[in-house]
Amino acid sequence: MLKVGMISKWHVHASGYAETVKKTGKAEIVAVWDDDEARGSAWAKELGCEYYRDLDEMLTHVEAVVCDAPTTQHKEVIIKAAKAGKHVFTEKAMAPTVKECEEMADVIEKAGITFTISLPQRISPVIRLAKEMIERGDFGKISLARLRNGHDGVSGGWLPDYWFDEKDAAGGALMDLGCHPMYTACWLFGKPKRISAMMSAPFGKPVDEAATVTIEFENGEVCTGETSFVTYLTPGSVEIYGSDATLVAVGKDVKIYGKKLEPYVGKNGVEPKLPPEMPIPLELFIDACVNGTGTPKGFGPRDGVDLTRLLENAYISDKENRIVTF
Repeated sequence: MLKVGMISKWHVHASGYAETVKKTGKAEIVAVWDDDEARGSAWAKELGCEYYRDLDEMLTHVEAVVCDAPTTQHKEVIIKAAKAGKHVFTEKAMAPTVKECEEMADVIEKAGITFTISLPQRISPVIRLAKEMIERGDFGKISLARLRNGHDGVSGGWLPDYWFDEKDAAGGALMDLGCHPMYTACWLFGKPKRISAMMSAPFGKPVDEAATVTIEFENGEVCTGETSFVTYLTPGSVEIYGSDATLVAVGKDVKIYGKKLEPYVGKNGVEPKLPPEMPIPLELFIDACVNGTGTPKGFGPRDGVDLTRLLENAYISDKENRIVTF
């Protein structure tokens, strides 16, 4: 059994990740560290493991860690774990700045550990279908794309107040939920050329509660990513518009329209056969650690750098009211 340590319960996904670790049947949680002793010790008691006040000491008892610390702590704790030779799974974003991420990536690669960043849209059947279609050239020349996700975490009042503390979270809706359209766009369309962003906080939180980001890629695609903490029942959407085909997915309703896809697609569109389900990133990480197969492709430290490059420049664009060129 892989011995796993949980680094902080700060993130809202921390409990879910702990459940996933246990459900794999391949790993056990043996330790918790948290800079909030009351929170960490209570969680350790709940998980039936040891709480450690000192992260260095905790690392001596584990083989791998799951990082759910505040985003602004990621650099410190992940570098410490990597230098100790521990495999690392982390929530996104990897860190608030490209400089920090590149330093982390250098340490991770030098240490030779297995590293996985949580980019779950990369295992989404709809996104994988879109990527297959792009690689086959089914869309022809793509001009426009739109990726959207949102929820009512602010307007519905179910996100914790500390989620909006910039010194820990490093941002708001874009830095959290907005990561998904950002890394997905980069995975589908390649290298970004320029970016612009507009953010708002209609409910008055000190960080962005909603954001719209437009990215132009080197091959000419223009993708708009939308995210929000203040929208009610917002189904995720994927829209890709090309000269030969169009894909429109809203929630579980997926349609393809295309002049070169007959007889599989009629003039009114058809629900395509989606790729099979894949393990989520944390399960990929556990399997890679147990089997010694190394960092899963598409979830490595340089993928984390690429995501933060988009995030960092989107915040610059909004703050300075300008288009940012890469």
